[in-house]
Amino acid sequence: MATPLLPNSRTEPDGSAVIRVLSYNIRSMKDDTAALARVIRACAPDLVLLQEAPRFFRWRKKLARLAHAADLVTLTGGATAAGPAILCSLRTTVERTEDVLLPLTPGQHRRGLATAVVRFGGARLGVLSCHLSLRAQERHEQGGLLLDRLAALGVEHAVAGGDLNERPDGRAFRLLADGLQDCWATAPWGAEHTWTPGDPYQRIDAIFATKGIEVLGCGVPLGQPGVSETDLRAATDHFPVLAALRVPAG
Repeated sequence: MATPLLPNSRTEPDGSAVIRVLSYNIRSMKDDTAALARVIRACAPDLVLLQEAPRFFRWRKKLARLAHAADLVTLTGGATAAGPAILCSLRTTVERTEDVLLPLTPGQHRRGLATAVVRFGGARLGVLSCHLSLRAQERHEQGGLLLDRLAALGVEHAVAGGDLNERPDGRAFRLLADGLQDCWATAPWGAEHTWTPGDPYQRIDAIFATKGIEVLGCGVPLGQPGVSETDLRAATDHFPVLAALRVPAG
């Protein structure tokens, strides 16, 4: 059976908005960047929540080049958030952005959050991109900080996505899923497993949404027109997660 198509982005007569959100670990753009741009562009996202965005030499230029190739613009993040970043379409009205560095554990990578508040028509939305620690206890603590940061955005509706470095049965993943909707579990679409592209066997990348958002579908975009398995495997060492969401007005 063919994979059903996700709804396209649109603004509804009541002011609500249907948007597409893509979460994607791009491994510092060390792989096939042309394939990466094709995957992102084919998903037609309004928001792209990146992990392992470029952080070092000429990182802004590299991120801007990817955004341009995918018909998007850079919203926030990169080195200033220790890796997470957000791209957006020109449909997005930006209210504010903030990059947050999380507490550093000696000997571990610095972690951070890229955050923004945006609008689509009459719908106002908080947005967060994250990449959690490889260490279980630190991941759990970072999950709590992520929820605190979403609450601090001061908006009713919000979406968060990222590489959790943990499967759904892990403590940090469960913490987020208890406070938010795990979009794939709510409305599974496409494929489930995100790592590794050579032999995908576990879901460690996810998109979450606050309770008032309607999840229309979420999953790895296998079957999405223009997204080939060849490009997915060449682009980076993770599969992306694509969600279609209806965000209420207000």
